[in-house]
Amino acid sequence: MSYVVGLTGGIGSGKSTVANLFSELGVDIVDADLIARQVVAPGEPALAAIAGHFGPGVLTQGGELNRRALRERVFSRPQDKDWLNALLHPLIRERMVAAGRAGTSPYCLLVVPLLVENRLTGLCNRVLVVDVSPEVQLERTIRRDETNEAQVRAIMAAQASREQRLAAADDVIDNNGPDPARLKAAVAALHQKYLELADHGKRLPSP
Repeated sequence: MSYVVGLTGGIGSGKSTVANLFSELGVDIVDADLIARQVVAPGEPALAAIAGHFGPGVLTQGGELNRRALRERVFSRPQDKDWLNALLHPLIRERMVAAGRAGTSPYCLLVVPLLVENRLTGLCNRVLVVDVSPEVQLERTIRRDETNEAQVRAIMAAQASREQRLAAADDVIDNNGPDPARLKAAVAALHQKYLELADHGKRLPSP
């Protein structure tokens, strides 16, 4: 594994759709959300540390992490959120790098919703942002998650702004319109570009 493209975008931007299109082209996908769930699975040291810090109330009866209970604990307590991030972020970062190194495709796609917010752009040789307007974010997320506008706006406010993401981007996919053929063509063009860049021998950034 020699080249890493970081894929990010705000909620409702279509990151998963874009990642799936790259996967169909044979690109290895490293999903930060999946890794984040793996590091707190039953039997993992991080889960034991979380239970020790917050108490058994953050576990289900089956011994799994009760994500809703944990969110409620850290939502209004910045010090607890900082403790949790200090525990989990290094573990997630380490596993993301390991997964990238284990890949077999010429480059891998590192899918990280909070790539900019968590300052993980240094893990990437190139940053690809899936961009949509705030109005599209609202419409898609409300429809997809069957939630209300206030909840979606709160999530958007906690994420990097559209301007911050675009400032970090090397490449941008405009995903505002419902045009699957255009989106597929944009991904195919970027795929060829990344194959050429990877062929130039760029190395994976150090963890």
